Amino acid sequence: MRFEIPPSHPRYHSLVMREKLVEGFEEGLVVPQGLIAHGRGEAFDYLIGEETRDFALEAERAAVAALLLARRPVISVNGNYAALAAEEIAELQKVTGALVEVNLFYRSEERVRRIEEHLKSHGVDAVLGSGCEREHLPGLDSPRGIVCRDGIYSADFVLVAIEDGDRTEALRRAGKTVAAIDLNPLSRTARTANITIVDEAVRATKSMIRLAADLKGLSREELVRIVERYDNSRVLGASLKWIVERLSRLAEEGVTLDLS
Repeated sequence: MRFEIPPSHPRYHSLVMREKLVEGFEEGLVVPQGLIAHGRGEAFDYLIGEETRDFALEAERAAVAALLLARRPVISVNGNYAALAAEEIAELQKVTGALVEVNLFYRSEERVRRIEEHLKSHGVDAVLGSGCEREHLPGLDSPRGIVCRDGIYSADFVLVAIEDGDRTEALRRAGKTVAAIDLNPLSRTARTANITIVDEAVRATKSMIRLAADLKGLSREELVRIVERYDNSRVLGASLKWIVERLSRLAEEGVTLDLS
């Protein structure tokens, strides 16, 4: 990291994430629009208190169970996710056996290759993207519709992070189970996914790694029960209720949020 941030800084984690994104931008992984998207997500992270809450943990557990049950699970990676969580993506791949595919809205072949190289340099064993046989997701005209035949196109489960609603809707129409990491519980992505993890991407991925190590010991029937008992509408409602109650409590206590 080009700028040394003291761990004692009250905004240490957020500042580290910002620096990673700036470095990712300079390396051609992240586009300017991705920096804007991160700021929006960071604002929601302030609202939930910058911790993995129970509603997020429940969604992460269901997502891991669904991933372990899948015949062909794929972790979809965009520029922001690669810049922020490359090592965590590699570890999640190793513990679950999922494929990893680069999928971009602001797509160029050079950017896809740069992200692939970045992921491989951080331990991802194999990355689908630039050299794959391609298909197009029906009903999705943006470059996100360009997918690998042996990856997202053939997947029965897709984990998406820091996403857009159009592709989540297209994936659902294609019959795939979609788990989304999205700090905004009001987004179309959050409301369309089968499982929505209202958590910061790095925290969520680390949590899923720990959960995968535990859940791999369960029987298929136990994993199925976890997925069947999960209710995404209830979890999204719990996240909104948490935000409202937390803000109300802070207002009553006369405490202001640190938005530095």
